[in-house]
Amino acid sequence: MTASPSPILAATRTWVETFVVAHDVCPFAGRELARDTVRYTDIVAREWEPALRTLIEECQRLDETPGIETTLLVLSQGLDDFDDYLDFLAIAEALLAEQGYEGIYQLASFHPDYCFEDAEPDDPANFTNRSPWPMLHLLREASLERALEHYPDPEAIPERNIEEMRRLGHDALAGGLEALRGIRG
Repeated sequence: MTASPSPILAATRTWVETFVVAHDVCPFAGRELARDTVRYTDIVAREWEPALRTLIEECQRLDETPGIETTLLVLSQGLDDFDDYLDFLAIAEALLAEQGYEGIYQLASFHPDYCFEDAEPDDPANFTNRSPWPMLHLLREASLERALEHYPDPEAIPERNIEEMRRLGHDALAGGLEALRGIRG
């Protein structure tokens, strides 16, 4: 939904196409990509307050624009450290609740160094939540619930994704993300 995307947003869309959709990491992403209902926006997050304000503005945009199904907020600057990103994510989730968006929108989280709590950093399973840049995926909960109602065995999605990531292997997955980051422009 971006007329002339920046190199970072173009690379993010490429990641969605060549990774998320191509490997069926999110079985619902391909439909929204084809319908052009995914909004991509670049946020500088060196200062958290303006970045969080932009998050709420994106919620308001979704409120006003039913043609946008979901927004990927690419945090291209300022949250390279994964622990800082997790702190920011916790504040963002609390802010959504405080602003009355709990149950309306939810955040999915992605980071180049994403590591699940009980996983080793080099476990390929972490790539289910790794992306070229830190990002927040703002999802409409009602749409997600409807999609899950019609998907056979949605509980199996995470395990299937882990198996696929391990099949692909750490080196191939890391190389793919690094190549996309090189598009930074």
